[in-house]
Amino acid sequence: MATPHIQAEKGQIAKVVLMPGDPLRAKFIADTYLEDVKQFNSVRNMFGFTGTYKGKEISVMGSGMGMPSIGIYSYELFKFFDVEVIIRIGSAGAYTDNLNLFDLVLAKDAWSESSFALAQSGYDKDVIEPNRELNALIADTATKIGKTVHENTIHSSDVFYHEDNVDGHVEFYEKHGCVCVEMESFALFHNAQILGKKAACLLTISDSLVTHEVTTAEQRQNSFNEMMEVALESAIKL
Repeated sequence: MATPHIQAEKGQIAKVVLMPGDPLRAKFIADTYLEDVKQFNSVRNMFGFTGTYKGKEISVMGSGMGMPSIGIYSYELFKFFDVEVIIRIGSAGAYTDNLNLFDLVLAKDAWSESSFALAQSGYDKDVIEPNRELNALIADTATKIGKTVHENTIHSSDVFYHEDNVDGHVEFYEKHGCVCVEMESFALFHNAQILGKKAACLLTISDSLVTHEVTTAEQRQNSFNEMMEVALESAIKL
């Protein structure tokens, strides 16, 4: 049945969902890679589509920005629509010059100062892991199709703009080993764990806090093809 945020009925969403933050990236993936596509959601313009990729039914849906947003959508997908796997495919800012624009990062775990998990279920730790088997599958798939993936700790932040009197990218890298930052995976991994589901996060470096290089909005929406292909090729093995 439909929820307040997703208008689909059961059966309209696949067991495996790819989840970019940007709903327009979800539309791009559906238009570019999927066949026999049907749109299952447009509430709040958070577009969701189901189609097939190499004969495998796959859904793709935007999550919006930040943990409260992905927290709602991933929880509803897992809890009410029988989704078993969510692979977040997003953008990230590099905290080290070892990462270049368009490099791929697979989250080994997500460190966060967020209170999302504490408020949601009383979980009081600051690191949450993705599903290890799913990560291993994604890493193996990337190798087999000739894509390089860096598996590292990431920072899931509630804050996009930090003031100078608090820790910044240098401290997050030195104190916690975070190689890049995004804003959703800590909540996604938490929801997957409490609901007995599987989640992973594959990121493309879209900018660097070290070198100050940036990609354009159009590039972020349309040009993260390597990440999309690794995620799709992984999804058909699930």
